[in-house]
Amino acid sequence: MEFTEAYKHTGPCCFSPNARYIAAAVDYRLVIRDTLSFKVVQLFSCLDKISYIEWALDSEYILCGLHKRPMIQAWSLTQPEWTCKIDEGPAGIAYARWSPDSRHILTTSEFQLRLTVWSLVNTACVHVQWPKHASKGVSFTKDGKFAAICTRRDCKDYIHLLSCHNWEIMGVFAVDTLDMTDIQWSPDDSAIVIWDSSLEYKVLIYSPDGRCLYKYQAYESGLGVKSVSWSPCGQFLAVGSYDQMLRVLNHLTWKTFAEFMHLSTVRAPCSAAVFKEVDEPLQLDMSELCLDDDFMGGSAFQLFNSIHMPLADAPEAHFKVRYEVMEVPITLPFQKPPVDKPNPKQGIGLLSWSNDSQYICTRNDSMPTALWIWDIRHLEVAAILVQKDPIRAAAWDPICTRLVLCTGSSHLYMWTPSGAYCVNNPLPQFSITDLKWNSDGSCLLLKDKESFCCAAVPLLPESSDYSSDE
Repeated sequence: MEFTEAYKHTGPCCFSPNARYIAAAVDYRLVIRDTLSFKVVQLFSCLDKISYIEWALDSEYILCGLHKRPMIQAWSLTQPEWTCKIDEGPAGIAYARWSPDSRHILTTSEFQLRLTVWSLVNTACVHVQWPKHASKGVSFTKDGKFAAICTRRDCKDYIHLLSCHNWEIMGVFAVDTLDMTDIQWSPDDSAIVIWDSSLEYKVLIYSPDGRCLYKYQAYESGLGVKSVSWSPCGQFLAVGSYDQMLRVLNHLTWKTFAEFMHLSTVRAPCSAAVFKEVDEPLQLDMSELCLDDDFMGGSAFQLFNSIHMPLADAPEAHFKVRYEVMEVPITLPFQKPPVDKPNPKQGIGLLSWSNDSQYICTRNDSMPTALWIWDIRHLEVAAILVQKDPIRAAAWDPICTRLVLCTGSSHLYMWTPSGAYCVNNPLPQFSITDLKWNSDGSCLLLKDKESFCCAAVPLLPESSDYSSDE
């Protein structure tokens, strides 16, 4: 893998949807770079520090959220002189997002008083009263024709369906939830899934006309749903729960066909490969080391001491990180959450499908250093990656079956069906705390606290060993 130099950022960084540009916030400046040359192609100055950014789907426009104002500013890459500023006055702006047509911006006011659709074409605006959430609770169909918006009034949750053509309300229906958490259209736009708060285990499947197709409740009297995700093919719905289980529903009958448990002890029979991250000291081969007669004894003594430096004082460069394949049974590091504190760190907090819908990776927050990879075709665990540090982020390659994760160290960790391996980031003092793929799978964005870099990712070889290092 090839790495770029480090570039400064003070906030969000992201690729454009067409993978041609990368945007980074540096205080009040928005820096747009080309993903091939990494030269600055545009530089925009906002009125205050940038809190978040979002690209339009056509990659022509980009918006910046300014929490301190609060205000939204939008910019055009093709028309640098064009500017847009949205300010809702005393109502404020808690969050903003693009519509699928890239010509409308949806803003949610503070205290969820209203959601406003702003047109960049004719300056018209449409209001939806009482949105349920600021950054959640809005979902668009894959074809971009309709939007589903969660609202709440009179202590009751509702779904508003809007046409993205003229932003007229196509329908409103109440849903059977106590405190709706979020909403997602299915990938084929035929159904809408909503789920209740963590205090009530309830997953509801609705048709666009408001009919409840299925109500799923795995158990009662306990913390409920923590994460929900459709598979890219639209045939499966994965539900991660606080009981540390992953359940998968099918799209025909909406019945559960798989339940995966995250046990702290993995025992036989288990066909999964368990990869554990280990440190290995570098061994220097001095058998062919030759010194000429002019070499000074003092220098030779210093060289000898530097080579035979004690391991406790050796820098990180004297170690290499690799995966070791472990035998079962094996006990995974487990953290029991305290019973007297809210929002316990347990349950399936990370849930992500591979691009071909064959694999799904999960992290049980009670075992934050372990990443589980499940094979949906064979309904079994395919691999378990055991890291030294808690897993910060994991993301699937959008083109092929490859998973990349980071733990806040200087290394990248990758898994494919052929095996797992570690990649060292050569940049000094660079800890990878977050990562993102670009849309064509050729480049990774790696974030540190105050800088970012990119890594060119090679195409997958036809076969590779189970454990390797770079």
